[in-house]
Amino acid sequence: MTPTIKVEKIVFGYPQQKPVLQEISFTLQPGERVALLGLTGAGKSTLLENLIGLKMPLSGEIRVKGTKLEQSNLPEIRRQIGFCFQDANDQLFMPTILEDVMFGPRNYGVSAGLARDRALALLDEFGLVEFAHRSAHELSGGQRRLAALAAILALEPAILILDEPTNGLDPSWRRHLAKVLSQLPIEVILIASHDLNWIGKTTQRALILAEGQIRVDEKTQELLKDRSTLEYYNLPPDW
Repeated sequence: MTPTIKVEKIVFGYPQQKPVLQEISFTLQPGERVALLGLTGAGKSTLLENLIGLKMPLSGEIRVKGTKLEQSNLPEIRRQIGFCFQDANDQLFMPTILEDVMFGPRNYGVSAGLARDRALALLDEFGLVEFAHRSAHELSGGQRRLAALAAILALEPAILILDEPTNGLDPSWRRHLAKVLSQLPIEVILIASHDLNWIGKTTQRALILAEGQIRVDEKTQELLKDRSTLEYYNLPPDW
């Protein structure tokens, strides 16, 4: 079976600095829901940005569904990956959230009618259809997060990458987001998060990134029971 994502010995760093990522390798198989854990500054966002070509590794390679990620095929790769940034406001910029959700499909040539139908169906699924004609600034943090996710899913990606999706969400919105994710027909979901309780409910496998490398690759529930490992990597489960 071809991995959905295969990362082989990638190195990334900034000029005159120690590499942030040091020969990182892992694979994500179809059907997996994976957490990426690590301290602030460990390089989680940098790794995610390498996976979609926002940053390009200095060496090593990334393959998405068998295709090597290169500058020449970034549009093709990005059609397959939905990426949600930490701040939903980075992805919501149109006058209304309906237009935000329609934007991606329209940009790829989908007719206005089909894009609108797809957008309204997603907003309805996420409980946001009544806000379709409001701007993102009129929504709560949780609503903006779901609107940004809807805008990504309107492109029908095979892979979903979320960077700290529960930041700023209260418990009810975290629960709602977990429910939405559990029902998505997505091949692979990769979630960078500090929210251990939440990732325990949304992922089956967890990676810990520390000192530029993947130091732990374990089933999520087994890792969450391994308090000594979590404490060693400064990820106390009760905080």
